[in-house]
Amino acid sequence: MKRHGKYILILGLIFTAFIFMSGGNKAILPVQGLKRNFHPVDDELAVGKASTIYDEKGNLVTMISRRVSVGDEIFTAGGKHYRVIKVDGNLATARDLGMDRQLMTYNELFSKMEIPAAAARNNHRPVAIYHTHSDESYLPSDGSASIPFRGGIFQVGDSYTYSLASDGARVLHDKTPHDPHDDNAYYRSRRTAVQLLQKNPIAIFDVHRDGVDDPEFYRRIVSNEQVAQMRFVVGRENPHMEANLDFAKRLMAYANKMHWPIAKDIFVAQGNYNQDLLPTALLIEAGTYTNRKEEAMRGIALLADAVPIILGITGPTSTPDAPEYEKPVTDPTARRTGVWSSLAWIVIITLIGGGLFVLISTGSYEKAKNQLSHFLGREMADIWEMKAKKRDLERQEENGGKRD
Repeated sequence: MKRHGKYILILGLIFTAFIFMSGGNKAILPVQGLKRNFHPVDDELAVGKASTIYDEKGNLVTMISRRVSVGDEIFTAGGKHYRVIKVDGNLATARDLGMDRQLMTYNELFSKMEIPAAAARNNHRPVAIYHTHSDESYLPSDGSASIPFRGGIFQVGDSYTYSLASDGARVLHDKTPHDPHDDNAYYRSRRTAVQLLQKNPIAIFDVHRDGVDDPEFYRRIVSNEQVAQMRFVVGRENPHMEANLDFAKRLMAYANKMHWPIAKDIFVAQGNYNQDLLPTALLIEAGTYTNRKEEAMRGIALLADAVPIILGITGPTSTPDAPEYEKPVTDPTARRTGVWSSLAWIVIITLIGGGLFVLISTGSYEKAKNQLSHFLGREMADIWEMKAKKRDLERQEENGGKRD
């Protein structure tokens, strides 16, 4: 066993790394296996009910028709950052963490960026749209807050599709229903999302509407139109969370530069929302059920103006030395907050997996520890020996091929 320990460890590490890295930007977790790896992620409250979040001075921060948990975060359009520190039923208290430096940086960077009048298409990968809650509707326009299998949310997705296409994007709008509206909806919609990923989308949007009772909470006059604002929801239970959040911040900053304040805020919630599938996956709340559907359609059309530029589908073609505000989120040289943390998690999990593999193969903790110590000692010795040989060869070359 000792003689083969080195190869067992290597195989264990390779196997574990393969499991976590083989998905690339596609599905990291199998569709059927999601329940075993995540909590139920449908944290929505019943229509008309909402969680209200105040700061520690009693000022209203936001409302959302979701169950709020300690650790959830809010990033406002103005750049303020809050973190929930206490929850009591549908009331929550959030700590004011000040201005978010990253969001303020994007606001400043994009303020220098000229909006192209007519830009050539730089990227032909499609933008994908689907709807986990396919029953969601708008009471004033649709006559009901919920229409199973054919909700008004599909028309909001159509408006998003049309506007994105008009702005130069290729769009895949999937209208597969995922009813009923229950805790399993995200498991069913994951199949749709995975199928869309086979088309290699540059981003994927799950379009919803909120359940907050007050239509004025989302209603605004933006670019001379009465619209419902857009909210972005990011799940913090997925390995792409930081990259998803970075995408949301960029999109909010640039959309609000074009049409202030079309993007209301970013809510970071306890959940996954299938955002582990892609770093540019995002959930959009297009107004609330008491807004008119037409308000949501106009609002999401304004949001669409910013999407192709942020994703690099249209807009200026960047170079490695270009300023940050000219780089789309999909540019490899752009700031990618989540990349290094995702890589770190992969390395950590790979090492843990390799250690468990050795533990199982040796049959005891002591034997596994000795095996790992022996392996690491031998490998480090081999590395130092190779470095020493390399230095000897370099000295020989300097001395005309003669040994010292």
